Amino acid sequence: MPQSSPADAVSTASAKREAQRITLIGAALDGVLGVAKLVIGKLVGSQALIADGIHSLSDLVTDAFVLVATHYGRQAPDRSHPWGHERIETLGTLVLGSLLLAVAGAIGWEGILRSWELMFGSLTIPLPGALGIGIAIISLLGKEAIFRATLKVARKQKSKLLEANAWHSRSDALSTVAVLIGLIGTQLGASWLDGIAAVVVGVMVGKIGASLAWEASRELIDTALPREQQHAMRECLLSLPEVRGTHDLRSRTLAGRIVLEVHLLVAPRISVSEGHAIGHHAVARLKAEFPQLSDVLYHIDPEDDSHLGQASLAQPTLKQPLPLRSDIIATLDEYWQQSPLWQARSGLTLHYVNHATASTDTDASAPHVDILLELPGCAEEAVSETAQQCNHDADSRNASIAEMERLAAGLEWFGKLEIGVMSHIHQR
Repeated sequence: MPQSSPADAVSTASAKREAQRITLIGAALDGVLGVAKLVIGKLVGSQALIADGIHSLSDLVTDAFVLVATHYGRQAPDRSHPWGHERIETLGTLVLGSLLLAVAGAIGWEGILRSWELMFGSLTIPLPGALGIGIAIISLLGKEAIFRATLKVARKQKSKLLEANAWHSRSDALSTVAVLIGLIGTQLGASWLDGIAAVVVGVMVGKIGASLAWEASRELIDTALPREQQHAMRECLLSLPEVRGTHDLRSRTLAGRIVLEVHLLVAPRISVSEGHAIGHHAVARLKAEFPQLSDVLYHIDPEDDSHLGQASLAQPTLKQPLPLRSDIIATLDEYWQQSPLWQARSGLTLHYVNHATASTDTDASAPHVDILLELPGCAEEAVSETAQQCNHDADSRNASIAEMERLAAGLEWFGKLEIGVMSHIHQR
């Protein structure tokens, strides 16, 4: 699972406190303004103000939802959630986007009905006076302020959940605009403006809600990064000379951070540790150029298996997979037990060639294992006379190699045999 450093943990905790603080401020403002609009709406007899007050108080529910989602969504990875809990925030964004769509529909529909009744029905609205218009203006300014403050924190933390809550505050401000227009219109004798403004506000809020819900849905179904960004990541990886190619690059987002998987093609005969080092350098280079990258899972490939696809790589591609080291040694012990080179070996290196191909032919491109038999150098005290003779006598060595290749010719997986002499290395 992804590991976080103490500095990352402190940063996450600080961001969490900041997100919760701005949400609590917004909740307090919603409560105060909601009660004030209810009381003043009752005093001046304005149903529009009363409805707007109920809308403001209903925002307390979404604020509480944001606090819960922020708390649980920013917890560290655990055994049950090895990639972290950020998808809780993504789910919260989807819920808030859907709520904005519902609010937009309600505002627009109510505006249509209200305009119809005011223009063609018997509905009349009492004059709100300065008190009613004043509380609407105060509410508008307060909600706009909390919208801007929340949006600033959301963009700083790249939090779609906080951004959704900010726009929810903006929707309350916009609905107050409709109420304010209606109150002023009523004061001037054109109360039908209230409904028209509400329809316009509904369309604006609906557009924002649809956008947030769409982006959250794309993240929940693991939509990849834009092609331009994926291409830039490939170019960054290929800028490392040791990386000969890349394929099967897969990406997704988790609450503003990027998770990447990629296959790196390297020289086929390097050591495992060198391949691992190349991978580490590739990840470091990627994260330096793309700060939003949090987790990169890389696979070191000694050959290009991009033609197989992910579905094929998940299952063995050969009818009979190439044997592993233990099976190879056991088989060669049977075939080469009389060979002095085999008995004198100090090491064995296996190189799997075309291991990812699905070919079953016996030509040069068929999957096979090349064997490098390592013999001790002459400086080794424990070297037998037979082994020394084979090292020094080229004719004898070549004859032994030819005999070993003849004996192993019947093995389908056998490629070619090479002999290497290991020099004696003194370590301090």
